[in-house]
Amino acid sequence: MQPAASPSVSGLSMRILIIGPSWVGDMVMAQTLFQCLKQQHPDCVIDVLAPEWSRPILERMPEVRQALSFPLGHGALELATRRRIGKSLAGQYDQAILLPNSLKSALVPFFAGIPKRTGWRGEMRLGLLNDVRKLDKARYPLMIERFMALAYAPGAELPQPYPRPNLQIEAQSRDAALAKFGLELDRPVLALCPGAEFGEAKRWPAEHYAEVADALIRQGWQVWLFGSKNDHPVGEQIRDRLIPGLREESYNLAGETSLAEAIDLMSCANAVVSNDSGLMHVAAALNRPLVAVYGSTSPGFTPPLAEQVEVVRTGIECSPCFDRTCRFGHYNCLRLLEPGKVIAALHSLGGPNLIDAVAEVD
Repeated sequence: MQPAASPSVSGLSMRILIIGPSWVGDMVMAQTLFQCLKQQHPDCVIDVLAPEWSRPILERMPEVRQALSFPLGHGALELATRRRIGKSLAGQYDQAILLPNSLKSALVPFFAGIPKRTGWRGEMRLGLLNDVRKLDKARYPLMIERFMALAYAPGAELPQPYPRPNLQIEAQSRDAALAKFGLELDRPVLALCPGAEFGEAKRWPAEHYAEVADALIRQGWQVWLFGSKNDHPVGEQIRDRLIPGLREESYNLAGETSLAEAIDLMSCANAVVSNDSGLMHVAAALNRPLVAVYGSTSPGFTPPLAEQVEVVRTGIECSPCFDRTCRFGHYNCLRLLEPGKVIAALHSLGGPNLIDAVAEVD
């Protein structure tokens, strides 16, 4: 749990502890904060206290010195454990920046006695933070803006253009993942991410994903399906809708890979189609050409941050509602989003390989 000694020769580099978020997409977007901190304090040391699952993401961010594993599950108070962790970090940091808004997230920096403890006002934590910010949602509509603003003095202008998450991939690690799963790069790769931990109101129907897979495989592509073990069944539903001969060109990796392997393999994709999910933000941070499918949520709050992005959504009257399940039971914001619209979005992403592969699909 103890961080390594500061690499600064003078010992005067600023040492910052980040209390990380609990969702994959949020952790990816947090890199914009780390980039802002490095722009202001090039020699600063950034450590991130976060759930163990986030380590593969943080290890691929050059701004982060190390990930400190936080042993408690999301929502657990465990006051004694938080006190013990805080005491173990005493004297190690000059500032803590809290990305969650919960009371619980403020306890470790408080128990560590970190001199400056920065965060949004959140729930009942005025005594735990001593650099409390009041969030102006109109001024900072994007989540990355709310993260980035914590790197600066209250009211400061954010730098333009905004930095983008950028995960770094090591060839050796990527090649090991390819070998482990017997995957070849002899054909272009379409990555499909049909899951969303948030809830069903973010999940584009499996039959629509299958139509996209069918169209691209017929044009010489292969399809890799990504997700958690909870997404493995929907991956099989997509494959089951492909006829023999095409089905063999699809690979259901959902629940089979670690997060580290999923990141490395996704870096090989020539294009990605994803629901609004953590893997969508991973794909964007790998700068993969991306079609992002939105249902109950809005790209106005957590858009994918990459150069080549097409957002597709129906924009029906009840969307976005930000509900996990459809209050009307119809899920029309996703069900009525036709596969042809996603295939057209893939085409419009551009790039000679992409255009050649999907030109005959339209």
